Amino acid sequence: MEGGVHKADKTEFKECFNLTWKQPYILRLAFSAGIGGLLFGYDTGVISGALLYIRDDFKSVDRSTVLQETIVSMAVAGAIIGAGFGGWLNDRFGRRPSILLADLLFFVGAIIMAAAPIPGILILGRIFVGFGVGMASMTSPLYISEASPARIRGALVSTNGLLITGGQFLSYLINLAFTKAPGTWRWMLGVAAVPALVQFLLMLSLPESPRWLYRKERKEEAVDILRRIYPADEVEAEIEALRLSVEAEIAEEGSIGEDSLPGKLRKALSSVAVRRGLVAGILCQVAQQFVGINTVMYYSPTIVQLAGFASNSTALALSLITSGLNALGSIVSIYFVDRAGRRRLLLLSLIGIVTCLALLSGVFFGVTKHSPAVSKEETQVFGNYTCPAFNPTSGMTWTCMDCMRATSECGFCAHGGNKLLPGACLRSDSTVRDACHANHREWYTRGCPSNFGWLALVALGAYIVSYSPGMGTVPWIVNSEIYPLRYRGLCGGLAAVANWVSNLIVTQSFLSLTEALGTAPTFLLFCGISAVAFVFIFLLVPETKGLPFEEVEKMLESKDYRAWRGVRT
Repeated sequence: MEGGVHKADKTEFKECFNLTWKQPYILRLAFSAGIGGLLFGYDTGVISGALLYIRDDFKSVDRSTVLQETIVSMAVAGAIIGAGFGGWLNDRFGRRPSILLADLLFFVGAIIMAAAPIPGILILGRIFVGFGVGMASMTSPLYISEASPARIRGALVSTNGLLITGGQFLSYLINLAFTKAPGTWRWMLGVAAVPALVQFLLMLSLPESPRWLYRKERKEEAVDILRRIYPADEVEAEIEALRLSVEAEIAEEGSIGEDSLPGKLRKALSSVAVRRGLVAGILCQVAQQFVGINTVMYYSPTIVQLAGFASNSTALALSLITSGLNALGSIVSIYFVDRAGRRRLLLLSLIGIVTCLALLSGVFFGVTKHSPAVSKEETQVFGNYTCPAFNPTSGMTWTCMDCMRATSECGFCAHGGNKLLPGACLRSDSTVRDACHANHREWYTRGCPSNFGWLALVALGAYIVSYSPGMGTVPWIVNSEIYPLRYRGLCGGLAAVANWVSNLIVTQSFLSLTEALGTAPTFLLFCGISAVAFVFIFLLVPETKGLPFEEVEKMLESKDYRAWRGVRT
C-alpha cells in the first residue's frame, strides 16, 4: 500500500493473472470498481450516435447547432462539478460511498434522458449523468489503487483505462443495435442505467479503501481488509508498508500547513518547481483537448455524415472504427509508455495528429469543391417541396453545399442513378425525406455526396492511432509524476479542472465552428493548434520516465533547467 506512481509492465501483468486466479476476491474488487470506468466511457461515446436520432425526433434540435452542442456538452459541465465535489466527498466520507453516489446519479440521469419529452429534460438528464462521470473519473481508479496488492497495482489500475475505452466501443455497438428499435436514442441513453445498477449492488458487498480507513484511525477495519486481499505470509509486511506510507503522507501535508485553499495555492506557487510543473502539467491537459479528440469521440457519426455517408446506421457502423482503434491504442500505450518515455510519445503523437488533421481538412475542402450540382429538373420532380431559399426560375446555379449552407430547413436529395450527378434541393422534413427514400435516393442534411468519404475514414482512423497511445494517456501520467508529493493533490486537481474546462470549450463550439467557418477550415484550425502544442510541449514538458518524485523536483528546481535537455533514459 505504499504511495507513489506505479505503472504496469509485462511481468506485472503476468503476476496479476496468477494472483487473481489464486485470490478471485481481488479481481472481484477491481472489476466492481472498474465498472465506473465503463460507465464513464459509455456515456462519452453513446451521445455521438444518439444525437443523430435526437435530431430526427426534435426539430428544434435539428435546426440549432447550439442546442446540439448543449446536449453533448452539459455532461462535461456536470463532470467539472462532479469531479470537484467528488474530491471533497472522497476525503470526507470515503471512496465506496462516492462510487455508490456516482451510480445513483448515473441511474437517475439515464432514466431522465430515456423518458425526456422535450430537449430541456434531456439536458437535465445529461447534467445528472455528468455529475456521475466526474465523480467516477477520479474515484474508481483511486479505489482500485488503494485496495490492490502493491505488486500488481499498476496492472489493475490500467484496467480502468481499458474499461473506459471499452465502454466507448460498447456504446457504438449498442447504438448500432438499437437503430431499428422503436425509440432508438431513448434505448441508447437508457441502457446506461443497467451497469450503474449492477455496480451499485456489487459495491454494497465490498469494503472501504483500507488506506482511507487507516487515515481515519479505523486501523482494525483496514487490517481486516488487508488480510482478505493479501496472502497470509505478506499481510504483516503490507500493514507496516501502509503505516509508513500514511505517516509520510501526513508529514508531507503537515509541511504545507492548514491554510485555506488560496493560502495553499500561494505557498505552492512560491516554489519554482511547482510553477514549472504546473505549466507542464496544465499544458498537457489543455493540449489533450484542443487537438480535437472530443470532436471525434462525441461527433464521429456526424463527421462521417459530413464526409458523404448519409445513412444514420452507416455512420454509426463506420464510427466503430474510431472507437475500436481508441481501445487498441490504450493497450499499446501500456506497453510503450515506460519504454519510449512520456515526452517522446507526446511529440510523436502530435506529429501524427497534425498530419491527420491536415489530411482531414484537405478531404473536406475536396468534398466542398466537388459537391454535386442542384438540378432544376430534379428539384421539380418533388413538386412543392422545393427549398424556400432556392429559386430555380431565377437562373441561379447551386451545388449541394450551397443547399446545405442556405438554411437549416433544407436538404439534398441525391440523383437516383448516381449520387454524384445533379440532385434536388428540398425542404427538410420527414415527409420529404420519406419521399426521397421512396425514389431509392440518398437524403443528405449533413455533408454532401462525395468520392472522398473513404479517405476521411482513413484519416479519422489514423488520427486515433496517433492520439490514443500518446496524447490520450500520457498527460495523465505526466500529471501524476511531475508535482512534489506535498502538492500533488492540489496541483493534480488544478490540472484536471483545466482538462474538463478545455473539454467543455471544444465540445460546445465544434458544430458552431463547422457552421460558421466550414468543416475543412475547422479541422485546419485544430491542425494549427496541434502544431502550436507541439512547440510548447517540446519547450516546456520534461521527461519524467523512471525518476523518483525527489529527482523530478530536483530537476525542476535546477537553475539551468531546460525541458528539452532534461530527457533521461
